[in-house]
Amino acid sequence: MDLRALRYFVETVRCNSFTLAAEHLCVTQSTVSKMLRQLEDELGQPLLLRDGRQLRLTDAGRVVFERGQQALGLMRELGRELDDLTTLARGELTVGLPPMVNLLFPPVVKAFREQHPEVSLNLRESGGQVIEQQVASGELETGVTVLPADPALGLATLGVGSHPVLVVGPREAAWTRASRLDLAELAGEPLVLPPDDFSLTRQVRDAFRAIRAEPQIVAQSGQWDFLVAMAAAGLGTTLIPAPLLARLQPDEALAVRALAEPAISWKVALIHAPGRYLSHAARAWLAVCETVLAPSSMG
Repeated sequence: MDLRALRYFVETVRCNSFTLAAEHLCVTQSTVSKMLRQLEDELGQPLLLRDGRQLRLTDAGRVVFERGQQALGLMRELGRELDDLTTLARGELTVGLPPMVNLLFPPVVKAFREQHPEVSLNLRESGGQVIEQQVASGELETGVTVLPADPALGLATLGVGSHPVLVVGPREAAWTRASRLDLAELAGEPLVLPPDDFSLTRQVRDAFRAIRAEPQIVAQSGQWDFLVAMAAAGLGTTLIPAPLLARLQPDEALAVRALAEPAISWKVALIHAPGRYLSHAARAWLAVCETVLAPSSMG
């Protein structure tokens, strides 16, 4: 089947007009009509019927239109992949990045821009669970999450750092008087945590579930500095990864303690869907992340 004729047919159906299709394709209307007749002759049956000024698909035309869009989409993807083999002098990459993690990535972005200045890098901020779903569905090639990732999604993970999660709250909070801070000490405390689609909150909820308790969450925010500010205002206790807290320089009115049992680690990881094609730009991004962030584990 002539792919050019197929493209002319698909564009004519989309425009519902020979004239508009010819304009979009930058050819004459007679050329479009000729190519469609050739396609119908090759298939041995009509694909389009004129109904006044409207064009109507036959049953065969409907099948050819649906499959034709798929075939042309595959050809465009093939073209991109072949172009991608030749150079990283151009291109575009969108990476999913959770707001709670983004402070670790300025050095990565800087190094990537220096090495690949012609690649347009877009950072899309969402919670870790949302990014995992977007990578699994193919909406994103790669992203960042906090482990453990959802096992049902079957994602490949590359750890780039494991950090302790610290308990931060008002100095008058009951848990500050405990000689050993276990999660059970926080069971009755008001908590301020990230939204439920954040991996850290998923970990905290799982840890409470393991001790058969329910966290008393009184407020949620995707901004780590706001979480600490709410704790400083006496609204409740929060849990913050150590590298983020170190950048904040918390208020002297706050108590900061390590959680003894269970210890919750903030394990940052790069993710992608195994077996799916990764563009050279995506592979370059992963390589820069490995170099700058010094990966600690592979999953």
